[in-house]
Amino acid sequence: MVVMATKRQKCTKCSKGSVYLRVYSGEHLCRDCFKSSIIEKTRRTISKYGMMKHGDTVAVAVSGGKDSLSLLEVLSRLTSVHGEKIVAITVDEGINEYRDEAIELSRKMVSKLGLELEEVSFRSLFGFTLEEALDMRSDQRVSACSVCGVLRRRAIDLAAEHMGADVVVTAHNLDDFLQTYFINLTNGDIGRLEFLNPGFEAQIDIPRRVKPFIEIYEEEIAFYAYLSGIPFQTLPCPYMDEGIRTEIRSFLNNLERRHPGIKYSTFNTALKLTANPLLPRRRSRRCERCGHPSSDTICSTCKTIQLIRNSHL
Repeated sequence: MVVMATKRQKCTKCSKGSVYLRVYSGEHLCRDCFKSSIIEKTRRTISKYGMMKHGDTVAVAVSGGKDSLSLLEVLSRLTSVHGEKIVAITVDEGINEYRDEAIELSRKMVSKLGLELEEVSFRSLFGFTLEEALDMRSDQRVSACSVCGVLRRRAIDLAAEHMGADVVVTAHNLDDFLQTYFINLTNGDIGRLEFLNPGFEAQIDIPRRVKPFIEIYEEEIAFYAYLSGIPFQTLPCPYMDEGIRTEIRSFLNNLERRHPGIKYSTFNTALKLTANPLLPRRRSRRCERCGHPSSDTICSTCKTIQLIRNSHL
């Protein structure tokens, strides 16, 4: 819920007309100060968790949505100062119309920023599109998100490897973090909580995965995109309501409306838990089939692909 302020209210920082009320902090912010606060929050998060190093090649996963396009724009500002090289990756999962629009938005933004873009698709990498895989589901309880998420992560990793990236950057925000946190809790998957910690590093030598927007509310990123003239994707993913994530998002948003700042306090509590040494840890190893990092003898990607090919999803 973006709270628009009237221009009669002065900006807390510079006394210009306010356009945004940050309810959890009580700040009134003008257009420029709001945008600067998002850029500065991103910079501090990168610094706090050591997400990037001078001279890194940084591969940004760009979906075409407001979050990833905003992240690409913010990082292009920050890395022009710090010396990292930015490249972009976009994945075509094979969702008619929805992904076509997203890819076109990604291409335009990457071109505008003068960056290199690597495009990969589920069909070229795995031999089928997401829609074809879902048509073969024999168990409708297997959500599209669970299939797409596993294969998308592998597609990004392969593209990043091809581009010689040191770091893979995704646009997951604070809301995404909390939703995944609660999904893991409700599934009883305590062993996955350590992967949510921004400071987590895999034991196997692979590009670091980082989330510079992890301490920023989703609604604030949306407002940043609006103020910056970053285009919004008009079509929603047709599979977005198959899993529990949408219900958890609504639950957390309702709590935040009644108790401003509760997302931040929950985030900080969750961080303490993800760093708790008493949590069960998953040992990093190599998948026996593909050689990619896995917490099991066979990685989730290979298991998913095998299920799809056997039509046993």
